[in-house]
Amino acid sequence: MKDLLKMLDLSHGDIIKILDTADRLKAEQKAGKPHDFPPGKTLAMIFEKNSTRTRVSFEVGIFQLGGHGIFLSSSDSQLGRGESIADTARTLSRYCDCIMIRTFAHQTVEDLARYSTVPVINGLSDFSHPCQALGDLMTTREHKGGLQGLKACYIGDGNNVANSNIVGWLKCGLNVSVACPKGFEPDARVLSFAAGVTDCTFELTTDPKIASSGADVIYTDVWASMGQEGEAGEREKTFAGYQINDDLMALANPGCIVQHCLPAKKGKEITESVFEAHADEIFDEAENRLHVQKAIMALLMSGSL
Repeated sequence: MKDLLKMLDLSHGDIIKILDTADRLKAEQKAGKPHDFPPGKTLAMIFEKNSTRTRVSFEVGIFQLGGHGIFLSSSDSQLGRGESIADTARTLSRYCDCIMIRTFAHQTVEDLARYSTVPVINGLSDFSHPCQALGDLMTTREHKGGLQGLKACYIGDGNNVANSNIVGWLKCGLNVSVACPKGFEPDARVLSFAAGVTDCTFELTTDPKIASSGADVIYTDVWASMGQEGEAGEREKTFAGYQINDDLMALANPGCIVQHCLPAKKGKEITESVFEAHADEIFDEAENRLHVQKAIMALLMSGSL
């Protein structure tokens, strides 16, 4: 595999290899041991969307691997003046060992990978957020001791984070229940994939109580993602009954963990009390973006994935 563009591209074995590598790199970093990776690699980081966790985790990650990251926003590069993604890909491939992009249209990621001769990593697109989902799986495995047979519940907008986690959960043998308002369901490609899974269950409902019943993992995200700020007021009305609160948590299994990709709008999609009660899990999840992305970079740049 040359690139990591979406969770649908990964097999179960690919996911476990990434998670196992991330666990090892995390243990090495915590112990102060250097990573066994060729030094001097360069990562180009293209940002068309604002970022805290993606930028910092990738920049720190390539540094900890002994390499260097280059930040490129649209205003910093010729992309902002109309250079094509194809020409950008072919140029950066001559300079850098890997390219990460955080953008709007998923087709931009696919086009970048098509023309790049070095690995491309999707740092976020409107369809998929694979790095987030892999960090989430890493966190769940840490807290629950495994993945197979757990029930994962997603409540809220069927967005890129929902798309990626649904696929990741099902490929790792979790039973999945998703609660979204009508008209805000996950992408049809994801629902088609889920319909073909036979070794675990998938449920789509409009009732958060049904989805959260018996859950081992409850996940949510903001109701209005970047680029949807103008819809925020209307979305708040639509999603008013889709808040992670004490009533929903009471329906979950004892020891249920809560995940949020951040930033959170406390008092909207999640109450402050639930967020703070599960803050350790949520910020473990944020930290694990670093370790799982280091694993992705190391495996892709070494041709081992």
